[in-house]
Amino acid sequence: MTDATGCPPGFRPDQLAGFRIGVTSDRRSADLIDAFARRGAQVLHAPTLRMANAASDDPVIADTRAIIAARPDVLLATTAYGVRRWFEVADAAGLGEDLVEALQSTAILVRGPKARGGIRAAGLNDVGMSVEETTESLIDEVLDHHPPGLTVAVQLHGFLQAHQLDRLRAAHARVLTVEPYRWVETDADDDRVDRLIDAACSGGLDAVTFTSAPAVHALFGAAEARGRYDELVDAMCGPVVAAAVGPVTAAPLLDAGIVPIQPERFRMGALIRLVCEHLEQSRVLRLETRHGELALRGAMLEIDDRRVPLAPVALALLRALVLAHGAVVARDRLASGLPGTGDPHALEVALSRLRQTIGVPGLIATVVKRGYRIDV
Repeated sequence: MTDATGCPPGFRPDQLAGFRIGVTSDRRSADLIDAFARRGAQVLHAPTLRMANAASDDPVIADTRAIIAARPDVLLATTAYGVRRWFEVADAAGLGEDLVEALQSTAILVRGPKARGGIRAAGLNDVGMSVEETTESLIDEVLDHHPPGLTVAVQLHGFLQAHQLDRLRAAHARVLTVEPYRWVETDADDDRVDRLIDAACSGGLDAVTFTSAPAVHALFGAAEARGRYDELVDAMCGPVVAAAVGPVTAAPLLDAGIVPIQPERFRMGALIRLVCEHLEQSRVLRLETRHGELALRGAMLEIDDRRVPLAPVALALLRALVLAHGAVVARDRLASGLPGTGDPHALEVALSRLRQTIGVPGLIATVVKRGYRIDV
């Protein structure tokens, strides 16, 4: 739904001004990037995995022939893209009509509404949907409501823990699978994941979005390989908001001790709205001072009806001062947040530049021999 300008209700082009968001998804990443950028955010796109079709369709065709021959009692359809891709490959191989006919009497269970749409687009109907819209709960449905000893087919979705299929094999006579696509790592010369990890760990991001569990695992693996796993987890437990599209995606984050925000509806649009609302409501630092109210929005300062973009060092210094709410922040504490050098004048130089950037004389006060404070 849009208003007369063609924008969604509540849309503002400055809603995310100052905020920096990392996007880790590959497929449909353009939707996220466009939504955040149109609201004023800076977006760093770093797909940790990419969705790839097999180099050859032969395995998919062979699995399709096996499923047609078996006429399974139950089919688990997990993703809309996977269903569409499967039927496209079957059609191209001259097996489309045979596949539809073989599944006419099959009890088809879908993981969620999108998978249901894929099944219906193929001319079939499902008999039910998983309660939690997860593959695990889909398997629970089979085990709880279908008698043992059946032939079960599963459309794999690129990432499924082996023990989940073992649960089916323990109860049923035959479990067949088809994998229309898979997840693969990004190219070795793609440095975007390195940039995302560095930005998250150094205060250069306010949020990171995840739309699949494999993307989370891949980011953690990349951080661990670079010796920055603990640093990344600490960042996402603190200043960097982790946003997951649903519980399956959130699970590896929770396992790492990170509590992500999640929309009530596991949809892309709901994730976008939640990120916007959360950053606006929970991640804008406001402070009343003798010089008026200031608001720190990500990497942007609002003061005197002006918006002032801040470089990383200036942002780190001002954030520490604002969080102290007018209390004195010791020189050594502020200096510890500066990159690299032991130059004793580095802090004075950085604060001088910050004061010039802000352009409000007296806002940052010097407390002799102690440190600095915001003049509240």
